Amino acid sequence: MWFCSTLAVVRPWRRAVGIVAGACVALALPLASAQAATALTLEEAWRLAEAANPTLRSTQARLLAAEGELADARSLLWNNPEFSAERLRRSVPQPGLATEKQRDWSAGLAQTFEVAGQPGYRREAATQELAGLQATLQETRRQVRAEIEQRFVRVLALQMRIATEAEALKLVEDAAAAVRKRVAAGEDSRLDGNLAIVEAERGRNQLAALHEQLTEARVELGSALQLVPDHLPEVAGNLMPATPRYSLEELLATAGQRPQLRALALREAAAAKRLGLERAAVYPDITVGVNVGREGPGEAREKLVGVSLSLPLPLFRRNAAGIGRATTELTQAQIERQAADRDVPALVRALWRNVESLRARVKRLEDNVLTSLDQNQRLSATSYRAGEIGLLQLIVVNRQVLDGRRDLIEARSDLRLSTIALEAAAGWPAAGEEQ
Repeated sequence: MWFCSTLAVVRPWRRAVGIVAGACVALALPLASAQAATALTLEEAWRLAEAANPTLRSTQARLLAAEGELADARSLLWNNPEFSAERLRRSVPQPGLATEKQRDWSAGLAQTFEVAGQPGYRREAATQELAGLQATLQETRRQVRAEIEQRFVRVLALQMRIATEAEALKLVEDAAAAVRKRVAAGEDSRLDGNLAIVEAERGRNQLAALHEQLTEARVELGSALQLVPDHLPEVAGNLMPATPRYSLEELLATAGQRPQLRALALREAAAAKRLGLERAAVYPDITVGVNVGREGPGEAREKLVGVSLSLPLPLFRRNAAGIGRATTELTQAQIERQAADRDVPALVRALWRNVESLRARVKRLEDNVLTSLDQNQRLSATSYRAGEIGLLQLIVVNRQVLDGRRDLIEARSDLRLSTIALEAAAGWPAAGEEQ
């Protein structure tokens, strides 16, 4: 309840304001402790997002398929052996005798062997694909954390804006009440009364609009955290980002090792191995079989043992479709990696300049503007009570103070959001995360 404590310091126009401020402070203590108990911190928001975010869970599920593909690729042989068995019942006519019944049988085992290095290509492709998905999972987790922090900051900034607007509205309403009494007593004109009424209504309208924006921002944060639909989270934290612990050169160096770039490089390597696999598939596989059986009449039955060899002739279909698809996949992976290698450093440099500009703007507002505005507000309140200035001048000063505080909150919010984007673009590890 920051605005209530500020009321006691400002002490504008009427003595009753001080009484209201004291009551606000007294009421704010249990209310603040109740809000602190239910407000969501950034660390709690991250924990909820990592447990329930659909994008993160979908990426984690893809790991199971990649692990299964690698397990199959590491098997001794890609093709399973084939077992065959045959049993025949034969009727053999005998001259002058009844037809003789005899049963023949045979069994065989065949195995197909790849001869152009396909197992190596397949294992390498599966290994690179799994490593790429693990890097993608790490990048997705960082992106989710950055998105949650951005939504968290928007809610926090709107909460602070509402506190500032509520403070300003309270001061305007007190001034309007004082003016109504002065108009009734004939000390002020009806124009002053209308000015006070209009200014108070504008403040209420602005406060209502901010509450609507806050509701939307809380809904977006709750949706990202997969909270129940009727739960709109309140947040608690510091709007200003921490003091930077890195330089531009360190960010650029970290950007080169960003999980997204590693994932793209591994995806390109896997695509290259799959292209090699498709090209090797042009060479025919050899199938070797061993067969045993017994056949023949009566005591003349024979035991047969044979070895078979089959080799398809690559005359008509030479896997042109598979090679074409693998070539396209490799080309696309190369284009994406090259674009990311070019765009990521440029994005980091642009965001760095933006953050530096915003940091300087916040410092100027904190050091120069707010101090002067607070002093002007105190002086204008004293002058108004002394009758040295009119209501119009007082409204102008108070509106300037409100605009200055609003500018500071917006500048701090923009700085925090730009810092989040900068660290996400560079892949800079968050607090408690391994670099």
